[in-house]
Amino acid sequence: MTVNTESRINNLGTISRLGIAAVGGLVAASALGIGAAEGVGGITRRPGLWKIVGIGWVAFFAMALAIPLGTRAATRTQPTALVWGYGLASGAMVASAAAFLLPQAIGLHPRFGGFGVALGVVVGFGAHSIGHRLTHADLPFDHTAVELSAHALSAGAIIGLVYGNMPELGVLLGLAIVSHKGPAGYAAARRLATGDKPPSVLLLPAAGVGLAGIPAALVQLPAGAELRAVVFGFAAGVFLHVAMDFLPSCEVGGEVYEVADISEHAHHTLDRLRLHAVGSVFVGGLAVFLAWITVA
Repeated sequence: MTVNTESRINNLGTISRLGIAAVGGLVAASALGIGAAEGVGGITRRPGLWKIVGIGWVAFFAMALAIPLGTRAATRTQPTALVWGYGLASGAMVASAAAFLLPQAIGLHPRFGGFGVALGVVVGFGAHSIGHRLTHADLPFDHTAVELSAHALSAGAIIGLVYGNMPELGVLLGLAIVSHKGPAGYAAARRLATGDKPPSVLLLPAAGVGLAGIPAALVQLPAGAELRAVVFGFAAGVFLHVAMDFLPSCEVGGEVYEVADISEHAHHTLDRLRLHAVGSVFVGGLAVFLAWITVA
């Protein structure tokens, strides 16, 4: 038993060091992105990369700043705050993917764009299902950090491809897409602290969007409309799946239920939280719409 405990502590420490290394990697990737944006070293200037660098750091700070909040909340029950965090982020992601990515994909090629959306939804569901299965495996790393890191890196790669090949996109899309980092970091930090695990491991997924997104933004897709339609449709499908996955589910056995720390017979509390869930999702989508008509 002592050996297993020491091994567990050492593994958690290793992930924490990887988290610190990930922050250093984000700094290095940002330097690469800024250099490309300014045309340093004789490379072609690509000012659009400033956007993905900014989005990567917003994603990092959103999750990193939520870590201490979630850690302190480990001894308290704040289900309403978590519902609103997830709901606002989910509503913003649905509105952004539907308004900014879907029209681009369908405009490039209706059929290929549509199949790209379908592929993104299916792949997103498959990745989520396989990732959840891994949480039951006996891995030498913390399951929460592994799952969130894989999610952040894949999402970052997609965001980078989209912005790298469509520099005219505004930052509103990227900010809405990464808006879930705050509530996700809060919930994950609370879960880790409750299980006596160091929440600092979340620095790795916090940096993941920028780590994968900035290099991916340097990749130029072929000029063919069909391939681009598939890529942008795929991005829309993935983000729509993620948005639906983050819809606050106020059901017995769910995350909100666990945070609320209520009995399975407290249906009135869950009914109240469901009203908050619906309202938060609506407000999140409305906020994106109002921001768009303001800057349009």
